[in-house]
Amino acid sequence: MNILRTPDDRFNDLKDFPYKPNYFDYIHSEHSFRVHYVDEGPADADVTWLCLHGQPTWSYLYRKMIPVFVKAGHRVVAPDFIGFGRSDKSDDEALYTFDFHREMLLFFLRRMKLQKVRLVCQDWGGIIGLTLPVSEPEIFSALLVMNTTLGTGDKPLGEGFLAWRDFVRSKPDLNISRLMKRTVDCLSDDESIAYDAPFPDITYKAGVRRFPELLPDNVNAPGALLSRQARTWWKTRWQGQSAMVIGMQDPVLGPKIMNELLSSINNCPTPIEIPNAGHFVQEWGEPIARMAVEAF
Repeated sequence: MNILRTPDDRFNDLKDFPYKPNYFDYIHSEHSFRVHYVDEGPADADVTWLCLHGQPTWSYLYRKMIPVFVKAGHRVVAPDFIGFGRSDKSDDEALYTFDFHREMLLFFLRRMKLQKVRLVCQDWGGIIGLTLPVSEPEIFSALLVMNTTLGTGDKPLGEGFLAWRDFVRSKPDLNISRLMKRTVDCLSDDESIAYDAPFPDITYKAGVRRFPELLPDNVNAPGALLSRQARTWWKTRWQGQSAMVIGMQDPVLGPKIMNELLSSINNCPTPIEIPNAGHFVQEWGEPIARMAVEAF
């Protein structure tokens, strides 16, 4: 296994992303990974927004939401999963497991000593992030959830997700900027190219290829039990404020999947529907962030 580090100069002058990079070291099986995160706003703020991205994106996806949260006087932290963004990457797909990604996030939460956390999640940021309260139930105070699911393993995977998984299998060197531009037609060329920045070539994309394989498809799959425990927690123990936003044009984790998730979140209000948005709802994120600040 080789650990790969994307050259820093690939992240120079990204559009609307002026944030200083922050790093910590995460040790796994005697291998040390440098993990990147954005950390903006006052360190002693009463509120911290934890923004978790999915596949094949990175913390750049939150560039339209971060300024809104910071303007409100809040702190924002947005880590990049290992294999994505400015975090280190492995060329070994087998490294990337549900537990590997989840344990890194738990290490991050504990290292940062975060409290009064408002969880903001989409895609794999939710598939994994929504299980975090099973281990750290006391630190979360609010939830903003967008186009994601819980991989409980007791329901068939949707046709949209299966089609996406097959597509990624057929594209080992997935052209990420092209995908983003096709999915979010309002993206500028500079914005879409920023999604290519973490991946100089195919060897850096093992994490991208691996994520679709990790969604539990049976009750004994890794992560399935944790996801069922999380479903119970959100349904029976969650007492914080919630908001759900649905990109209505998402063929993978769209309205049907999100309304199933809605039934598992205690006292979650009626979802806000974004008619023109697809899977990457954060690209419509500025008004969503303002709504969340006002609602919470």
